[in-house]
Amino acid sequence: MKVKRIKVGIKDLKVILNDFVKTGEAIEQGKRFKPVKEPEIYFTSFEALRKALTRKRLELLHVIKTQKPQSINELARMAKRDLKNVADDLKYLEKIGLIETKATDRKTKPIINYNKIALEIAV
Repeated sequence: MKVKRIKVGIKDLKVILNDFVKTGEAIEQGKRFKPVKEPEIYFTSFEALRKALTRKRLELLHVIKTQKPQSINELARMAKRDLKNVADDLKYLEKIGLIETKATDRKTKPIINYNKIALEIAV
C-alpha cells in the first residue's frame, strides 16, 4: 500500500502569489496540469505554522487517524477536551485542508485521508 502524505511547507507570500499568477496564466493559455499526487499546504512563516499546528491540534489529528471517532462528541471524549474547543480546532483544520468532515445521521465525522505530514522548509 502506498503511503499518502500531505506536504506542509513555508513560502514567502510573494512566492505564493507569484505561483498563483503563473497558474492562472497557464490556465488561460489552455495548458493542462498533472493531477496532484500530494496535497500541499503552505504557511508564510514558521510562526504561522506553529500557530496552526499546535500540540493539541496535532493530538486531535492523531486521535482521528488512530481511533477513528464517529462524531465530534466522541472525538472530544477520546481527547479528553472541551467539545467547543475541539469543534473550533476541527473547523480550522478543515479550513486549511488537514481534515475532512462527513455529515452522517445528525453527526459530523472527522476524516483524515493521509498517513503522514511531510514538512518542507527552504533554507
